[in-house]
Amino acid sequence: MRAANFCVECGERLSRKGWRGRFGSSLCDHCAQRLGTFASFRSLVAIVLAVVAAFAVGRYMRPPPPPLIIQRAANSPLSDAPVDPKQTWRAFKEGNTSARAANFAVSAADDVIYICGARTKKGTPCRRRVHAPGERCFQHKGMTAMLPLEKLAIKP
Repeated sequence: MRAANFCVECGERLSRKGWRGRFGSSLCDHCAQRLGTFASFRSLVAIVLAVVAAFAVGRYMRPPPPPLIIQRAANSPLSDAPVDPKQTWRAFKEGNTSARAANFAVSAADDVIYICGARTKKGTPCRRRVHAPGERCFQHKGMTAMLPLEKLAIKP
């Protein structure tokens, strides 16, 4: 970037002394003393003010976020009544947590796990887990299974 040869305020020719003259301001000694240190940072301050003003206007003009709508299935076991966090915490503390944990473990152990079973590039049945029998994983959508439905169920 080229250095200024003339003062931007009064137009006087600038005399560069040494290597520091290349990195100095574009003001002569008289104007630099008259305007003070603010003159050298004037353009930087103007840019910062413009950026802050643009940011503030952008934040002010931003449209409000859409309302949060949580959709549930019609047969959902959850109630539509609002939840009281204090009551829920109290019920959790009073309830037998070990009985709940055991009940959860039993229900999880009874679930049947299914695999995809579609033919892979290697020629073997796919071993990815799926939610229902006859369903395929994301990679094998639309393909048929190599194995019968009885062999697609994995019982833990």
